[in-house]
Amino acid sequence: MDTCVTKDRGTLVRTVVKAVSLAGLLACVAFSIWGFASGFFTSQEALKQAVSTLGPLAGPAFTLIQAVQVVIPIIPGGLGCLAGVVLFGPVQGFIYNYIGICLGSMVAFALARAFGRKLLVSLFGPERISRYDKWTGSRNRFAKFFALAIVLPVAPDDFLCYLAGTTKLSWRCFSATIFLSRNWQEDSILCRVETNCLMRMAS
Repeated sequence: MDTCVTKDRGTLVRTVVKAVSLAGLLACVAFSIWGFASGFFTSQEALKQAVSTLGPLAGPAFTLIQAVQVVIPIIPGGLGCLAGVVLFGPVQGFIYNYIGICLGSMVAFALARAFGRKLLVSLFGPERISRYDKWTGSRNRFAKFFALAIVLPVAPDDFLCYLAGTTKLSWRCFSATIFLSRNWQEDSILCRVETNCLMRMAS
């Protein structure tokens, strides 16, 4: 009796998690379609104008945009990172970029964990997945590979977050890697570049 109840609860929890994950994915897709139609996912100037009109909500809105660009990997992330520095300055821009990209990474991991490899195939294609399959057999091996790859500027970070969700990598290990490693190098470079540009304009 207790075993049946436990199984039923486990099934219910998994169903709810998948339903919430699917709703979140659909919301991100809808938001992306609207963003492309509005032009601010393809134009830095349009993005700046759209966010700057939101007043006190500009920061949270920009953070949401950065999270969505991780979940929907067809959105150019570099555009948002640079716009964040331009809109909010090096410090605030870095913070909003960092929070948004970390949140988006967590969502990508959760979606992959809920829906498995079928989702990855539909988003990235089987060819890209097969190139990284050799790293996914061992949890420890993938954890080391993921921690190293996520800090490299040329690594496909968004894809790796989805791929991590299909492995045995724990939530704790994934979260620690993301919070400690992801986005620091990229945003630090952008901050320095934008600060230099602003200083030259002011001089």
